[in-house]
Amino acid sequence: MPTITSLNALEILDSRSRPTLKVKLTLDGRTRAEAQVPSGASTGTREAVELRDGDQTRFSGMGVLKAVRNITGPIANAVIGKSFGTIGELDRTLIDLDGTENKAELGANAILGVSMAFTRALAVSQGKELFEVLPTIGSQIPRLPVPCFNVLNGGVHAANRLDFQEFMICPVGMPTIAKAVQAGSEIYAVLKKQLAAAGHPVGLGDEGGFAPDITQPEEVLDALVTAIEAAGYTPGREGVAIAMDPASSEFRTSEGYYLVAEKRFSSDQMIARYEKMVDDYPIWLLEDGLAENDWNGWQRLTQRLGDRIELVGDDIFCTNPAIISRGIQKGVANASLIKLNQIGSVSETLDAQRTCAAANYRQFMSHRSGETPDTFIADLAVATGCGHLKAGAPARGERVAKYNRLMEISAEHPELPYGLGY
Repeated sequence: MPTITSLNALEILDSRSRPTLKVKLTLDGRTRAEAQVPSGASTGTREAVELRDGDQTRFSGMGVLKAVRNITGPIANAVIGKSFGTIGELDRTLIDLDGTENKAELGANAILGVSMAFTRALAVSQGKELFEVLPTIGSQIPRLPVPCFNVLNGGVHAANRLDFQEFMICPVGMPTIAKAVQAGSEIYAVLKKQLAAAGHPVGLGDEGGFAPDITQPEEVLDALVTAIEAAGYTPGREGVAIAMDPASSEFRTSEGYYLVAEKRFSSDQMIARYEKMVDDYPIWLLEDGLAENDWNGWQRLTQRLGDRIELVGDDIFCTNPAIISRGIQKGVANASLIKLNQIGSVSETLDAQRTCAAANYRQFMSHRSGETPDTFIADLAVATGCGHLKAGAPARGERVAKYNRLMEISAEHPELPYGLGY
């Protein structure tokens, strides 16, 4: 079994100019690997704790020097000189060392950084690609996932009045990952020209999508359909489909209403609006259509649309196997978003995916709004055969790094299939 011989950490900046962690780890004195930890903005209340310093004299309190010290102090003391045969063995040691249910003591960002770096070091030590040392999930096989490009931003990801957070184009019908990335890039370029011609600013949100001053989601959907067609593609699952992430927890009021473009909607009114959108537009995936605490509304949403589109739980599940199991039992959604830092370790992320696979729930791999050039999730998506991944727009280095990694894997492993797999 490989032995951890050194461990270090550094405070770096993410794509939003906020601090995050880089972790460096050495196995057996010779195999070196590193990982950079993502960070979210639209976060569920059940997410594992991202440890921040709270020192208002540095980065408005967002520094991560406490997490750095936890890695170089108690975590290093617990793992240096120790041998671990699997990712799960290391993660269990870190989780037990933390001793809390939500990783509040050491920080999920600290634990995840070490977990990712160790996983990557295992691959290097074996002379393998990262995706080759990560396990498959259930009956799924390794495959190149459909990239879901966030081309238009709202909500907490953009400085505009659009309440819905993400609008994605998904080249489901393309034959290869290279063709899918080409389609995403071409449609993105057409959309930019289209928005500019209509007098909209074409500044970018946190994830690289455009942030025009549009308030109604239907207006965005109209623009996407037009852009898909103008770029020479067919809207829908046979070509390029549309996905939405309203991130509705962000605009649900304390009275239980959803406030969209300054108009109040009940849960049932939101469901009816989504149903009409699905009728009128080529939408095949809806993420976080209702808020994280609206379990009854989620059940009704699933009853109405669960057999027509993919309904993805993000804030309501937080990549937590126990919460996903509760959702399965209650008939909530038919898929879970998968984010490494929501649960805070590689092995627990894999457990969440196994929980989904056992119940025939789909798994949608995801980046965060605060990203780095680290491409771990691209390899994770391929290895687990989850079938689709979102990493932001086909623009900005920290976003395209993931898509470029998928194309690299495809070029080096042409035997791997591409697509949803279902």
